[in-house]
Amino acid sequence: MKKEMSRRKFVSGSIGAGAGALIFPQLSPVTPRSQANPLKPIILTSHSNETGRLAMEAGWEVLKVGGNAVDAVEKAANVIESDPEDTSVGYGGLPNEHGVVQLDASFMDGKTYSAGAVACLENIMHPSSVAKLVMQRTDHVLLVGAGALEFARAWGFPEENLLTEKARKIWLRWKEELSPGDDWGSPEHLQKLKRKESYYKDFPDIEHHYGTTNVIAIDSNGDMAGCTTTSGLSFKLNGRVGDSPIIGAGLYVDNEVGAAGATGRGEDVIKSCASYYIVMRMKEGVAPQKACEEALKMIIDRYRKVNPDFYPSEKFVAINRLGEYGCASMTGDKNPLMSVMSGKGFLRHEGIVAWPGMK
Repeated sequence: MKKEMSRRKFVSGSIGAGAGALIFPQLSPVTPRSQANPLKPIILTSHSNETGRLAMEAGWEVLKVGGNAVDAVEKAANVIESDPEDTSVGYGGLPNEHGVVQLDASFMDGKTYSAGAVACLENIMHPSSVAKLVMQRTDHVLLVGAGALEFARAWGFPEENLLTEKARKIWLRWKEELSPGDDWGSPEHLQKLKRKESYYKDFPDIEHHYGTTNVIAIDSNGDMAGCTTTSGLSFKLNGRVGDSPIIGAGLYVDNEVGAAGATGRGEDVIKSCASYYIVMRMKEGVAPQKACEEALKMIIDRYRKVNPDFYPSEKFVAINRLGEYGCASMTGDKNPLMSVMSGKGFLRHEGIVAWPGMK
């Protein structure tokens, strides 16, 4: 069994502190489409925590010396996948209903129109790197389950136990409180009447259901690449595949236009082909921020006739070929953040909560 990596070891082994973080309360004015000097190179991620900053610094190390977007995205995504404290991506991700960590990831190269993805991949810490090899070394796009694992083994990826002690305890608590009618949990005579409350009380900082990361980059040549990687819906049915490995849903990249990525409830993103929709709106001249907001409205409108009060938890990030970017989420008490790194330094960019209530 793999020895569990500590948070301290993870942070100390990552890129140094770098530029100070700035928090911008709103988008800058949209740059005219005739801009002669696009903001490049640039790299961004939907992750806004300390790991997101470390990932941006790692990707920037590739871009600042003229490296390509594909390599920068992979390096940044690997940092996030390695974080044992992150319960939504890679090592430490929350497992499926059987206690097994199954990972999904996609990769797309905007220059070559190539894409690769893996789904329900077990025992491999970096599904983004496996997806990249599917993109570069096969004529396929998506490998799943045992086939994806066999492919990863062939390329020398080590198999590791991805279930950390933290994730295991969270899964066991969920099992105990799943139903008052089963035999998980304390003896019946000691059970409290409202058992469901303690799960959320004991783990208030956990993304109980959703969680993913997108990484998108533009290199000095103007070429774009992106990756979406996740451990998926927590406690999902065995074999469930979300939007993250689906090209056009969880990720889409077009060198001539821009790129978009999604996090949140994958089922809604799959049905709406949201990332492709965002890129197509940018192709029509819509700014990335507005395109993200329109994608959220599009999803809400689909449900309005059957359940007008249903607002799934989505977050979209997008960037166009000029380096303009945007970020929007459907629900939440706080505006969504994303991490951005360019020649101007590092910043945490603040988007907006677009729904409910926005007209």
